[in-house]
Amino acid sequence: MSRSLNKVMLIGNVGKDPEMNFTPSGVPVATLRLATTETWKDKDGNIQEHTDWHTVIAWRGLADIMHRHVHRGSRIYVEGKIQNRVFDDTSGTRRYYTEIMADNLLLLDGRQVGSSQQSTEDHQSAEPQHPNDDIPF
Repeated sequence: MSRSLNKVMLIGNVGKDPEMNFTPSGVPVATLRLATTETWKDKDGNIQEHTDWHTVIAWRGLADIMHRHVHRGSRIYVEGKIQNRVFDDTSGTRRYYTEIMADNLLLLDGRQVGSSQQSTEDHQSAEPQHPNDDIPF
């Protein structure tokens, strides 16, 4: 039995379209940046906000799905684990990276997987979707 747990669940907005790459052996890997924002009222009643940016990595089939169906501005749910990497760059500077290795991904903004992209005009005239129906908890 494992005595530790590395589990991350994030709901946020994608900052730009995912980038797709392939390992030398041809395995697909997709990367995106996800923003999560916390909002609260300070002691004076003013609304405050803090945004964290997360690097999300997906491999194989999940990478393909992410690349085809997730776009800048998409609201998504990502489940995975935290991975830390350390390496020295070409100038000898030590670099630290914290990434989310995705195991699961849900689209929360009402777009249907597998549907063709709608024109802006069609999208604006479509009935509003209810993303809360897709929240996994």
